[in-house]
Amino acid sequence: MVVHSELEKHGYHPLDVSLGEVDIQETLTPQQHTDLNNALSSYGFELIEDKKAKLIEKVKNAVINVVHYDSDKDNMNISDYLGQKLQHDYSYLSKLFSEIEGTTIEQYLIAQRIERVKEWLLYDEMTLSEIANKMAYSDVAHLSRQFKKVTGITPSQFKQLKENKRRPLEEI
Repeated sequence: MVVHSELEKHGYHPLDVSLGEVDIQETLTPQQHTDLNNALSSYGFELIEDKKAKLIEKVKNAVINVVHYDSDKDNMNISDYLGQKLQHDYSYLSKLFSEIEGTTIEQYLIAQRIERVKEWLLYDEMTLSEIANKMAYSDVAHLSRQFKKVTGITPSQFKQLKENKRRPLEEI
């Protein structure tokens, strides 16, 4: 909504504004690009023009969508899903992602999954077994091992902490 509003405020006509992507009618001059980038940066957004960087953002958005918003895809093989969704060979996506991000798509996926698990642990509405099942872990032990490997503590210890324990999605 913020991006859409800023685009309109600057006289542009957004055709589509979705997670990580904007399509506008106009073609921007270099000065308009700079002005819009400055306006959006005050809200924590930035314009990405590099094709590889755009593709990496699409990979991240697809992973976030699978983990946080589209539970139907939890059991889907991530390499198949990304290959189909982004219409690129997964090995190319994986190599590019590792080069640019310094981590693998699988590690990024795990980090996103653990953040989702943290969210559900904080809600305290599901058992760890239900969370493991919902996140397509083979069992609670697998979830607990992965949780401890990523966070350094067990899910039970996490629940006992009092301070804010989650990280914003853009920091993962």
